[in-house]
This record gives sequence, C-alpha cells and structure tokens, in this order.
Amino acid sequence: MIVSGEYPDAFHSSRFTAQDLMLYGSQGIFIPLNDLIDEYAPNLKKLLDKHPEIKSGLTMPDGNIYSFPLIYDPEFASVLAARKLWISKGFVEALGIDSIETLDDFYAYLKGVKENDPNGNGMADEIPILVSNDSYLFDTLRGAFGLGNRGMAHQHVDVDPKTGELRFIPTSEEYKAFLQYLNKLYTEGLITQDMYTLSSAEITARARDGLLGAMITTNPRTGYGVEGYVGAPALEGPYGDKLYTYVNSPLVSVGAFVITDKNPHPEATVRWIDHFYSDEGARLFFMGVEGITYTTLEDGSVDYTDLIYNNPNGMSFTEAVSTYVPYRNGDYPAIVKEAYFKGSEGQPDSIAATVPLEPYFPEVIWPPFSFTEAEMDIMSSIGADIDSYVKEMRAAFLTGNASLDDWDRYVSTLERMGIKQYMKAYQAAYERYLNQ
Repeated sequence: MIVSGEYPDAFHSSRFTAQDLMLYGSQGIFIPLNDLIDEYAPNLKKLLDKHPEIKSGLTMPDGNIYSFPLIYDPEFASVLAARKLWISKGFVEALGIDSIETLDDFYAYLKGVKENDPNGNGMADEIPILVSNDSYLFDTLRGAFGLGNRGMAHQHVDVDPKTGELRFIPTSEEYKAFLQYLNKLYTEGLITQDMYTLSSAEITARARDGLLGAMITTNPRTGYGVEGYVGAPALEGPYGDKLYTYVNSPLVSVGAFVITDKNPHPEATVRWIDHFYSDEGARLFFMGVEGITYTTLEDGSVDYTDLIYNNPNGMSFTEAVSTYVPYRNGDYPAIVKEAYFKGSEGQPDSIAATVPLEPYFPEVIWPPFSFTEAEMDIMSSIGADIDSYVKEMRAAFLTGNASLDDWDRYVSTLERMGIKQYMKAYQAAYERYLNQ
C-alpha cells in the first residue's frame, strides 16, 4: 500500500516496527508527532512525562516520535508478567511438600510428580511440566541464574552485575549453568519430550486431562478450563539469584498507530487517538458500552454483562469479546489498565499469582531500543544469524543433541559470527536510550 502511494490518512493497530518508523518517517510518509503530542495529546503526554523510559523507547534515533504505542500500565504488574509458572496445588499436597522456593525444590517436585503417583490412580500418567518449544521455559526460569535482568524486551543482552557493562547472555557462564540444569530436567524425563513438535490442540488436550504438575501460561483456568493451580514464587538459583525476569516493558508495541502525510487534519486525528490513553477512553476500548457490554458494580468497579459472559447466541467468552469490544483487534494504540482489562492477566487469580513475584522484578526494565539505519543493517544480518544459531544450539544443548563439553566451540563460533559488531550496535543504541 505504501509503495503504491495508495495509503490512508492513518494506520490503526498496524504493528509497524522501529525500522519501519525510521524508514517511512525519513521519507516523510509518516509524520513526526512530537509537537502534535505536546499540543493535542494531553493523556499520552502525561504518561510520557511520568515514565521517561517509555518516551525514550518511543523516540527514534533522529529525535522524532512517529507513532502512538501500545502501553501496559506500569502499575499493572500482572499484565507486565503475563506468563507465569503454575503448579498443581493437589500434587504438592499429595507429595507432602511444604514449599517450593529454589530450583532444587522445583526439581524435587517434578521428580515426585513423575515417580510418586500424586493423583493416586496407580498409573505413571502424570506429566511433570508441559511446555511447548523452550522459550517459555527459558524466559520463566532464567532469572534464577541472574539472567535477563533488564526484562523481556532484550532476549540476548542485559547488564553484567559484576561489571555494570552490557552482557551477551548466551555466552555467559551463568547461561551455561542454566543449560546444564535444563538438560538434567530433560534427560530425566521431567520436561515434555516432544515439546518442539506439539500442536496447540495437543497442548490444550493434555492440560485438560488434569495430569500436569506444572505449566507456563497466562492462566490455566481461562486458557485451558482447569482449576487447582497456583502461581509459583520466584525461584532461587545456585548462585543466590532470586529474580523474576519474565517481565515486559510497559512500551509493548512501538508502532501501533501512525499518521501519514495524506492526512488533512492531523491535529484532530491526534486528539481522537489520544482519548484511548485516558481513563474514559480505556474503559470504552476494553469494556465497550455501559449497559450493553458492561455494567458498573456497587463498589465502582466494572464487569462484563451476560452478553459477554453468557452470550445468548452461544459465543464463547473470547468470541463475544472479539465481536463486541474493540481491543481484540491486535497491537492497538491504547493503555491496558487493571481496572478495565478482564482478559486472563486481569483475572483475580492471575493478579494474586503476581503478588509474590513483584518484589523480585528487575529494578530497571528496558523498553525496546531503536537503531539507526547502519545499526539496523547489523541487527538484521549478523544479529539475525546470531539469534538463529543461539536458538538452535539452545535446543541442542537442552536435549543433549549437543554436548556442553563443546561449549568453547559454541562460543568461538558466535565470536566468528560477529558478536563484537552486534554488541557495538547495541551499545550505541543503549547510550542513545540513556541520553534521550
């Protein structure tokens, strides 16, 4: 559409990347919004002033803001830590376990689920932990090794606590120790052996069988319709680290809404879209229309009506929300607030599961960094190759298809692939972020 020149006044829920914003912003197709936000967007401006890290992440290397973002309210901890580790309360009680506080405790629990028949049916049918792929497992547990200490927006880079310098996580000794731990779980059959080939339907079916000792999801009840799971605490690792780093930046999607040079009234468009960063606008966007899709309760809170919960046309909750409420359309320009978000992360059990994790969130959570054109060339070439190799070897080390005795060869391969150039680009973007 953009290449043809036949594009609209604005793009809503567009999921443009920072690279897109820089490209089309430099060409004048996406207009700069800095002055327009200052003058016509009081709600977003208030958020950016209160949370300068969001503003820094939204500002491109040329100093311009070209978009309205999707923001998670920094006070809404459950949505920031969307996916959590959930453990079967019944299995814990059946095994006589008092608490699970460390990685060793977690290992002992999974071992007990596999070997000690906690469901009492006389069959070895329990599944210690169900995971699909390995990314959720890594993201959930890596904080126990002190890894990912700047949050989820940066998979491979954080800050080395010993030096205060940027660290490439996948070549650190802590990462190697983490791989050894996960390999032990996998080798002993405590992790789903077919996790790399599971379909979403198979995952749902296994979850609903009631045989899982643990799972990683937003909410077992809303996701799979199963009860009896409680959120696990932040687990302490072998070096005394007790971080929960599966935490998103409040700046979730940088390019949710852009205004193009074809727009004859950008001031009016800015005033309109800014409404959805207000309390009233968030309520409309996430709850719909009072008296139709939601009602106000005696305590002042809001909740959906039976049009959503018990739809007369037989729609499921998700189908009804998708039909009647705007927010289900993707990476939208709005702020997700606890008072008005009733998805999985906004449910009382999800919020309760977050409470013990919150004290162990990283003290600093980075938003995504923006890169110059030259830096982006490095990230999209060298960086993409490095990312693919890291993920390939992560799976190989975890499953034992590659031996950790070959660690030095793995590190030297990454060095030859261009870690120095990759980290140089990262350092430049990091310094810009600090100084914006």
